[in-house]
Amino acid sequence: MQAFMDQDFLLCSDTARRLYHEAAADCPILDYHCHINPREIYEDRRYDNLTQVWLGGDHYKWRLMRCAGVPERLITGDAGDFDKFAAWAGVLGKAVGNPLYHWSHLELRRFFGYDGVLNARTAEAVWRHVNATLQGEGFSVRGLIRRSNVKLICTTDDPVDNLTWHQKLAADTTFDTAVLPAWRPDKAMNIKKPAYPAYLAELSRVSGVPIRTWAELKAALKVRLAYFHDNRCRLSDHALRYAMYAPAAEEEVARIFADRLAGKPVSEADELRFKTAFMLFMAGEYRRMGWAMQLHYGCRRDNNAPMFDLLGPDTGYDCIDNHTPSAQLAALLGAMDAAGGLPKTVLYSLNPADDAAIDTVCGCFQSDEAVGRVQHGSAWWFNDHLQGMTNHLVSLGNLGYLAGFVGMLTDSRSFLSYPRHEYFRRILCRVLGQWVEEGQFPADMDTLTEIVRDISYRNAERYFAFPV
Repeated sequence: MQAFMDQDFLLCSDTARRLYHEAAADCPILDYHCHINPREIYEDRRYDNLTQVWLGGDHYKWRLMRCAGVPERLITGDAGDFDKFAAWAGVLGKAVGNPLYHWSHLELRRFFGYDGVLNARTAEAVWRHVNATLQGEGFSVRGLIRRSNVKLICTTDDPVDNLTWHQKLAADTTFDTAVLPAWRPDKAMNIKKPAYPAYLAELSRVSGVPIRTWAELKAALKVRLAYFHDNRCRLSDHALRYAMYAPAAEEEVARIFADRLAGKPVSEADELRFKTAFMLFMAGEYRRMGWAMQLHYGCRRDNNAPMFDLLGPDTGYDCIDNHTPSAQLAALLGAMDAAGGLPKTVLYSLNPADDAAIDTVCGCFQSDEAVGRVQHGSAWWFNDHLQGMTNHLVSLGNLGYLAGFVGMLTDSRSFLSYPRHEYFRRILCRVLGQWVEEGQFPADMDTLTEIVRDISYRNAERYFAFPV
C-alpha cells in the first residue's frame, strides 16, 4: 500500500515518477486565469490566521461544508475564525474522493510543512502550527507567490476598472512576478440584467463616450480596450451560459439595444441576437489587437434564490448546465473567422460530457498562426479533480494535439491555490506514464520531457505572448 501523499503521490509507474520529478516539478507557474485581488498583492497583505487565507471567499469549501450539514453561521456567518476552521477540519477529515482533500493537504505540506492529516482530532494542533508559521518571514501574499515559483498572474477585470493596482505593481521593481489584467466584459453584454442601464452609465463615464446607441456602446468599449492594452492586457474572458449563435443584421441589434434603453422588455430571442453580435464584435477587436479570447460556459448560476439574496453571486450555488450545443459553438467560431479572423481562443465547458465535442470543434479552426490556435482549456471548476483532468487529457490526446496544450490555471480567489498546478502535473505525468507502460507510446524520454515541460509552462508562455 502506498503511503498517503508521499513524494510519488498519484504517480503509478516508473515513467510517471521520472517525468514528474525530472521534468515537471521545477517548472515555473504561469497562472493565466484567476480571481485574486491585485490590491492585496501590491499591499502585500498578511493574514492573521488560516481561516482568513483559506476559507474567506472560497465557495468550493463552503459548498462542501453545506453538503455535510454545517450551519451557515460556521461557513459565511458571524462565528469566530477558529470555530469556522474547526468546522471545516471536521468536514475535510471525511471528504474521501473530493479534490479538496488533496488540494488542502498539498497546501498544508507545500506552504506550512505540515505532513499529517487535517481532521476534527488534529484541528487545534494544525491551527496553532499554521498560524505561527503565517507570522514568519515570507508568508505575506508576495511571499506565498514567490514560494510557488509563479512568474505571471492574470487577474479578472471589468472594462470600467481603473487598473490602478496593476499600474502600481508594474512600477514596483521589488516584485518580480508580472501581474496583468484580463478583460471580462460580461456586464456590458448582459443586456437583460436589471443593473444594465446603471452599468452603461459607469462605462460611459470612464470612457468619455455617451452611450445611447449600439454604435456608441462599441465605441466606448474600444476606448476601454485601448486602455487595457496600454496596461499590458492581452487576454479576455467571457462567462456564457452556452456559446450561442443567433445572427442578426446591425439594424436589428441597434433596435434591440434601443428598446432596452427605453425600458422595454428584451425577449430571449433578442437577448441571444444581441449577445451573438456582442461576441462577434469583441472577437474582431481581439483579433485586431492580437489578444487571446477565453470562453467559459456550461454553468447555471445562482440556483438558490434565497441564498443569492442573502450572500450574492459566487457563493456556492451554481451547477453544471447540460445545454451546450456544439453546433452553435462551431457556427459562432465560424462566423468570427469569416468576419476577419478568429483570435486565439481557449474553450472551457463545465459539462464534462462536452470534452469530445470541444476537441472536434477545435480541430475545425486550427492554422499555422499558433500551435493549437483554438484550445480545449483545462478541466474547470467541477472537473478539476483526478477523474475530470484524466478524462480531459485523454480526450485531447485522442482527438487533438495534447503536446500543444496550454496547461493548468488556478481559477481561484486564494493565494494558497498554486499547488493545483502540482496536482495537474502529477496527473499529466500519470496519464503519459500509463501510455508508455502499456506500450501505447515509446519510452522516448527526450520527447516526453519536452512535452511535459511544454504543457506545464512553455506552451502558455508562447501562446499568450504576454508583454513582460
